[in-house]
Amino acid sequence: MLFGEKILAYKDEIRRDLAYLIGIESIDGERDSECERALAFLLKRAQDFGLAYEMVTDKSVHVQLGSGGRLCGVLAHVDVVPAGNNWNVIPFALTERDGRFYGRGIADDKGAALLNLYCLRALKENGVQGKNTLRAIFGSAEETGMRDMDGYFEKMPLPDMAFTPDSDYGICFAEKGILHLRVSTPTNEAKVVSQFHAGKAINAVPDLAYVMLDSSGYDEQLLMRLADAGEGNYEFNYTIDGLMIISRGKSSHACEPQNGKNAAALLIDLITHAYDVHEVGTLCSFIDYALNCETNGRSLGLKMSDSVSGALTVNLGIVHIEGNTAEAYFDIRYPVTVNGDNIIRQFRAVAEYSGLDVEVVHHERPLYVEKDSPLIRELSAAYESVTGEKPVLYATGGGTYARKLGGRGVAFGPHFPGDPIHMHNANESVDKENFFRHAQICLEAMYRLYTMD
Repeated sequence: MLFGEKILAYKDEIRRDLAYLIGIESIDGERDSECERALAFLLKRAQDFGLAYEMVTDKSVHVQLGSGGRLCGVLAHVDVVPAGNNWNVIPFALTERDGRFYGRGIADDKGAALLNLYCLRALKENGVQGKNTLRAIFGSAEETGMRDMDGYFEKMPLPDMAFTPDSDYGICFAEKGILHLRVSTPTNEAKVVSQFHAGKAINAVPDLAYVMLDSSGYDEQLLMRLADAGEGNYEFNYTIDGLMIISRGKSSHACEPQNGKNAAALLIDLITHAYDVHEVGTLCSFIDYALNCETNGRSLGLKMSDSVSGALTVNLGIVHIEGNTAEAYFDIRYPVTVNGDNIIRQFRAVAEYSGLDVEVVHHERPLYVEKDSPLIRELSAAYESVTGEKPVLYATGGGTYARKLGGRGVAFGPHFPGDPIHMHNANESVDKENFFRHAQICLEAMYRLYTMD
């Protein structure tokens, strides 16, 4: 019997705790008290299990087993992106249906976070004597820039080796660089656009957008003809404040924007075909010609790729125009062999040509770990022992806590190829068998790190 199988003894308790954790609306920046409650719940369960724990900052905690040897870490987060629209189940409730677990955070990353805690419990209650120190580290601001781990590692040492189950299987040895950029105008000079709102998270494709227009009857007929001829899904409503157009798309994670349908980009494409730059304003005009409903950065002069991590992607995540405010937020994932400063210079040059200001909101440099490192060897052995297959080593555009580990950590699981988890989308879910298969791999990996020489 593999040691990883011992996690299955806790299946019923895991389900109960999972239901409680999924029910917490822990959205960083919007519901900070709920983020605190999610971390507090994990610490309460750690206390119940007799494990050592510490609240390190208001956004980060760890639970620990052992105290000697090398420091090994397993990192996960309990914050989530907003629910969004178009769910078939209650987002902040655990639903079991057709062999799947549903709920916001079940895949990203509450399910894995809870399993990390239960793996520590299994090691302790089975009397495993480790040679190293094993820490399950939890944060609550991963989705908003990972300042939780910045604060944590200001007070705590970096692990000697670590992994974060916040991606896909096999093993992610490289992560693209991540840029979050704010583009704005000094004043909002749009003549016909009184409001435009879309998106709540930079790192998600917005599935809903709306605009308020001070339009004429001729404009409205033109817009309707353009809408019929285009690929968007639009709804026209006449209000006392003008014509409201609602655009509906499909959400997706910003690391794979091509899998979504950007409601904001499509709506801007619609109105810029009916009005000139003075009527829609320079921000909408810039988004139209520089983004051009693309996800590869071609019109920005940023189309590029490398053999290690693939192509650059661009996502328009948030647009906010009202009163004197006109701003948009972009998420760019760039290849690991590219200098991110060059990306910033090129983007800024295109935006400044239109008189727009560009602010770097967040920048995470790429991650790269050697494929033959001891960490990858141990994780590979854990995966193969449970699945009977060797893990694929891959690169991703996703951003995980691994990039906070100074080249000492990688992303490893929890998602299996072919499982439609809908991360950052409506109906986020995981296959139940895959969920507990990951639990076994995770425990096997933590056991190996805890006991390795």
